Amino acid sequence: MTTATPPAPPRPKDVSEAGRASLEANRRRITRTSYALLAPTIVVMAVIVGYPIVLSVVNSFQSDARLDPATGFFVSGGFAGLENYAHWLLQQCTTAAGTGACAQGNLGASFWTATFNTFFFTVVTVALETVIGLWMAIIMNRNFRFRGLLRAAVLVPWAIPTAVTAKLFLFIFAFAGIVNSLLNLQIVWTADLWASRFAIIMADTWKTTPFMALLILAGLQLIPEDTYEAARMDGATTVQQFFRITLPLLRPALIVAILFRTLDALRMYDLPAILTGGGGGRGDATTTLSILVVREIQNTAVNSAAALSTITFLIVFGVAFLFIRVLGANLTGGERKSKKVAGVR
Repeated sequence: MTTATPPAPPRPKDVSEAGRASLEANRRRITRTSYALLAPTIVVMAVIVGYPIVLSVVNSFQSDARLDPATGFFVSGGFAGLENYAHWLLQQCTTAAGTGACAQGNLGASFWTATFNTFFFTVVTVALETVIGLWMAIIMNRNFRFRGLLRAAVLVPWAIPTAVTAKLFLFIFAFAGIVNSLLNLQIVWTADLWASRFAIIMADTWKTTPFMALLILAGLQLIPEDTYEAARMDGATTVQQFFRITLPLLRPALIVAILFRTLDALRMYDLPAILTGGGGGRGDATTTLSILVVREIQNTAVNSAAALSTITFLIVFGVAFLFIRVLGANLTGGERKSKKVAGVR
């Protein structure tokens, strides 16, 4: 009787190759499924976000309909090259005498003032909101009665619409308002150059500091309590714990909070537009780039406004890129180093 010889078991090498092929096939299948699931979202985002950006950039190279100062005839527009960008960056305007510097009062002459105001408001408000928000977050991170009530109350200024906040501070900084009455002053806060800027800084700081505090609080809650206990056992003071434990471990969350708030402040529009009418002082003391875009659209110079919008977008993108490259490049290394908390001797 003949017995069938069983097949030889596969060699380990053959099993390994078959397993790798199966894993690779599964990986390709998962990748295709992922792209198929993401495709609708990508298409919608491309239409909603990508199309307006591309259209704005294309329109920025087109000339607005206007009267030709040389012939006196109406010109419907056409390709303008970098003319719109020169109008803002170089403050060049086209008049009957040709192309020259924009006269005072022309929106093109307010570009650099609006750029200064935008960065000035951003730097000052973000700095104040970071310091005050960090202080508030440290307090809210402690264990005490009614802590939940305090956290909910802190959210109130941030939850109020910006238009309502602007109207509220318009009453506060009115000539016969609370500030002048309490301090016995006679300052026209919404018309004076630096007083109007101070009013906007105070209003923006009051409204958005809770946002910073909540983001920082989320980072504080990730710091292990054991780290502080070990530092106290080593004799570390409260100040030493703050600078050697809290700040290093809080750095990633702090950078994210500052980045989000900076990008938001660079697009500031409604607060100065309502509180000071976008003017204040000499007429452009509180004018920001976003306000300048809206004013140019109101002047029916849509393509010129598109160029200014593109410039503003590039500024915001550049600031975000610098944050990520300069401050965020060492986040991983910073986290590794921060975990090795310096001992206090």
